[in-house]
Amino acid sequence: MDNLNINNNQTDDKSNNVLLEKDHLVKALKTVYDPEIPVDIYELGLIYDVDLKENGNVDVKMTLTAPGCPVAGEMPKWVETALLAVEGVEKVVVDMVFDPPWDMSLMSEEARLTLNMY
Repeated sequence: MDNLNINNNQTDDKSNNVLLEKDHLVKALKTVYDPEIPVDIYELGLIYDVDLKENGNVDVKMTLTAPGCPVAGEMPKWVETALLAVEGVEKVVVDMVFDPPWDMSLMSEEARLTLNMY
């Protein structure tokens, strides 16, 4: 997904035993699925921003396909749990945002193919 902003504010120094990489975070995010849609939240375009801090903290801005999504209260916890499983991640803060609102243009090509939305 080209529009995802992942900021890696880490430096490669001796105080940081594990240097986290964008790919590790993306892989973790791709394990979280909207239970009503057979596509992970990363490919759906629900993750707007991931900010990786030098101390291993990760801040996430994400949205839902609709504000009234039945799992609105649960999905941020799923994201937190998935990212905390990545070695080197110390703390995760998930911020649910609805601006800009999600629309189908945010889905990856992979998601569109899976959902036959071409």
